[in-house]
Amino acid sequence: MKYEIGDKIIVLHSDEEGKVIDILNDQMVMIEVRGVKFPAYMDQIDFPYFKMFSQKKLVEKKKIHIDEVRREKLPAKKKVKDGVFLSFVPVFDKDVFEDDVVEKLKIYLINYNEEAYHFDYKLYFTGESSFELKNSISGLSDFYLHDVSFDDMSDNPKFEFDFSLQNEDKKKALHFEASVKVKGKQLFKKIEEIQAKNEPSFAYELFTHYPERLYEEKVDLSRLGHAGFRVYDAAKSRQNLPPARSVVDLHIEKLTDSWKHLSNFEILTMQLENFEKFYDLALAHRQPTLIVIHGVGEGKLRDEIHESLRLKREVKSFVNQFHPLYGYGATEIYFK
Repeated sequence: MKYEIGDKIIVLHSDEEGKVIDILNDQMVMIEVRGVKFPAYMDQIDFPYFKMFSQKKLVEKKKIHIDEVRREKLPAKKKVKDGVFLSFVPVFDKDVFEDDVVEKLKIYLINYNEEAYHFDYKLYFTGESSFELKNSISGLSDFYLHDVSFDDMSDNPKFEFDFSLQNEDKKKALHFEASVKVKGKQLFKKIEEIQAKNEPSFAYELFTHYPERLYEEKVDLSRLGHAGFRVYDAAKSRQNLPPARSVVDLHIEKLTDSWKHLSNFEILTMQLENFEKFYDLALAHRQPTLIVIHGVGEGKLRDEIHESLRLKREVKSFVNQFHPLYGYGATEIYFK
């Protein structure tokens, strides 16, 4: 092996110095440059002393008096890109025919923005939760999430995130949901592309800029106050609203830890109360859609929800059809 953990290296295309922090396989290593960790092929890096021997000797420059130097404003450095990305690093191994095959994928969250975020990460296979993680990521940094077996990537993986700002901003949204679904054909195509380009990874964009908070148009209610009506400031209460959800699971074990002593009527009542709660929050946050997971069972909860939706004027339509994540156990609601 040419490199060992701890070796100092230089990145050939950027001339930046760093060090080796992990050996991924016979062709790739994980390096750290100025606090940022990322994978690299061995032909993309070299030892610093090779550069010292190959560089031309510097010729002593003619002295310039201070009054002869032109004052120029140096251009500010520009960011390479904006956004938050989910990055996949294939780890290769040899099969019995000595051909390269992907053994697993290393999953990273990469933040090219200067903002720091809290995130709630979940990985689903065929609709079932497989991995969960809550943590934070600093600005202009990356975060290693976990490894995923390449064989598991054929089970309809969905990588789901719920972001919020580490430093709360009243002008920005309280939270932001983003997800990535990777299909089998798409995955093979991505791996073929990075092999052809000799690149170590591929990525999907989760979002470019963290979204602004939506505010309702202000209405002058002073006339109502002068007319004797009691007027309340609803803006303050809106700021304290819980965050809305795009998917609401009404299975009783998701709503309370203490439910085994409840009767069927009490369980149904609690489920419907939570449905109304998240329905109202979806309207307050102006969501375009809401998915309600009610399960299949005997269909009592589903029927109660559908009957309620038929009477709600904010509902444009709703449908209970087969969903790859929830089967027939969920209803998708579309708002006007």
